[in-house]
Amino acid sequence: MPSHARRRRYPSDTTVAEWALLEPLLPVPAWRTKTGGRPEKHPRRQIVDAIRYIVDNGTKWRALPADYPPWETVYGFFARWSQAGVVTWIRDQLRRRIRTGLGRCPHPVALIVDSQSVKAAETVGRDSRGYDAGKKINGRKRHFAVDTKGLPVMIMVTAADMSDRDAARQMLWRIRLTQPQITQVWGDSAYSGQLVTWVDDFLRMTLGIVSRPQGHGRVRRPAPTPAGRAHPRLDHASPPQRPRLRTPPANRRSPPELVTHHPDDQTPEPQRPPNRLLDQETAELALNTEPRPIPSSKPSTPTRSLARLRRGQCRLGARRAAG
Repeated sequence: MPSHARRRRYPSDTTVAEWALLEPLLPVPAWRTKTGGRPEKHPRRQIVDAIRYIVDNGTKWRALPADYPPWETVYGFFARWSQAGVVTWIRDQLRRRIRTGLGRCPHPVALIVDSQSVKAAETVGRDSRGYDAGKKINGRKRHFAVDTKGLPVMIMVTAADMSDRDAARQMLWRIRLTQPQITQVWGDSAYSGQLVTWVDDFLRMTLGIVSRPQGHGRVRRPAPTPAGRAHPRLDHASPPQRPRLRTPPANRRSPPELVTHHPDDQTPEPQRPPNRLLDQETAELALNTEPRPIPSSKPSTPTRSLARLRRGQCRLGARRAAG
């Protein structure tokens, strides 16, 4: 093993405190066991930093920077650890540590299930992607179960055309096998129907359906649910899909009123159709937002005014010279 330590260059590299938590959770190297083996060429910390770099940036394995170990070595460790359940073990141990620090039981007894459809890249094959007609997204759907604090318990990725009920059968069955202490599960209306009876009869768990608050149109909720807080954690590195709205600059003329009257016959003019693409909440947000300054290549002072100012300065200088 090399004696020199790699310098921390990227934000995804582990700190000293993070590595102190992760190192005891990794499997023991083969050359330290009774069976023996060849010592590893690259330190474990460099392997973990390389895996974190791939996850954080979403790049290709072959595009791994040169200061990391070879991508074949990093991928080999990741594949073996994933197949052996090391990644799941690290996630569960860190979740138990956080819950214990908050004064909670290390093992949760209540979960919240939800799903999210995301667009897939062009390299994703047809066998693992689908079209979600409800969200109008062609890609994949990630189903996850979190505890009441928003910490992940299980995550499952399927094609986007798979319904939430069918995916919940598989996910809740795996949760029953790995987390037998779970007794209560909450979900939205997508998990209603025969799934509630099936979970009660076969899994001996209670599936509660949380309906949308009563109201017309969109209803502003007081605070996001734990499952809603898990969405930004999963796609925090993804760029925004649509630009934010902003009001027109102040130098532009305001749009005309919806109803105007002719000066002669007082006949109302045809109304301008409203913009149906914006709901009331988005329109109010756009009106209350301060506009951003737009750079302009034209000078701030008009050309004629600047010319008059210069001519006045020349006349004043000529008078002073003559006096």
